[in-house]
Amino acid sequence: MKSNDRFQTRAIHIGNKPDKETGAVAPPIHLTSTFEQEAVGVDKGFDYSRGGNPTRQRLEENLATLENGKYGLAFASGMAATTALFQTLSAGDHVIIGRNVYGGTYRMSVKVLSNHGIEFEFVDTRSMELIEKAIRPETTLIFVESPTNPLLELCDIAKTAEICKEHDVLLAVDNTFMSSYGQNPLSLGADVVMHSATKFIGGHSDLLAGALVTNNSTLAEKLYFVQKSGGAVPSPFDCWLMLRSTKTMALRVQRQSDNAMEIATKLESSGIVESVIYPGLESHPQHDLALKQQANPDGQPIFGSMLSLKCGNIKRRDVFLSKLRLFSLAESLGGVESLVCAPYDMTHAAVPEVTKEGMGLTKDLIRLSIGIEHVEDLYNDIITALKE
Repeated sequence: MKSNDRFQTRAIHIGNKPDKETGAVAPPIHLTSTFEQEAVGVDKGFDYSRGGNPTRQRLEENLATLENGKYGLAFASGMAATTALFQTLSAGDHVIIGRNVYGGTYRMSVKVLSNHGIEFEFVDTRSMELIEKAIRPETTLIFVESPTNPLLELCDIAKTAEICKEHDVLLAVDNTFMSSYGQNPLSLGADVVMHSATKFIGGHSDLLAGALVTNNSTLAEKLYFVQKSGGAVPSPFDCWLMLRSTKTMALRVQRQSDNAMEIATKLESSGIVESVIYPGLESHPQHDLALKQQANPDGQPIFGSMLSLKCGNIKRRDVFLSKLRLFSLAESLGGVESLVCAPYDMTHAAVPEVTKEGMGLTKDLIRLSIGIEHVEDLYNDIITALKE
């Protein structure tokens, strides 16, 4: 495998070499909790699956290369990955975090980790001025999502990375919404990338997993220690499923994004909803930034498969949800099937009402995760459900 092989090639071959013992093209799953030792203190690279497993190791190699990183770590969920990152911090550390962050990240920050002396300050990370203004001597980490969940706000990752380097602060980017196929924060200057691998990496709504990728050897050493000590690791079977899934990530994510672009354009032109929020539309206030930092491995702009709609009122929202035929009302996203949710009362239920109102998250907002079904079928389903 050459380091300059393209994304699609690396996705299939890195971590997926044929089994040396049997020649099996699909490597076996190492469903074992422990490993035989040759002698006391002498092992074959593995001793206990919490600390390392051959199947997880292959996945971590795969995840790292797809983010153009050196070190990849797999976790049992996206929140386990985020929590592991925050556990490298100490009491008294100050973290700047995006105000429009995922509800689970908000809950873990405010209701759990803040009790251990870590201070989280929520900032509108669309603004470089506000980010820099919030930095203090005790600031150690800036954690951003781009695009955010569910309002699809963007953070200029490259400019934020410059600010971080000036102040000796680490930059972490939640890249879940774009996946490593559509955006590479490490290449834009970020220090570490987080994924809820449950979403586009898994891609089939059948597993829970998380990932962290970095080029920073010091940070990687700390993360490996937390991973082994905390034990929030995915099972070998889930690692095998993810390895199978990344082989088709390029095909899936591109199709999903193409579908979302077409649906968003048609919906905006139809005038049937109050507003359509999608970075691929020129009406999106940060469309130019999306063009600059979101691109597929061939260098073509890509805007993701997540879009949000404002229905105007709760009654219309609920009627719309009840009439959909192809979209399942469910949390999560990124699977091959299309999903819909009402973030105010679902993914962001733990966020205080005043905070949701402050960020512009209203009850009538609908979030769509566009799948790989035929785009006309999906659009017709949406339009039919919106018509009263």
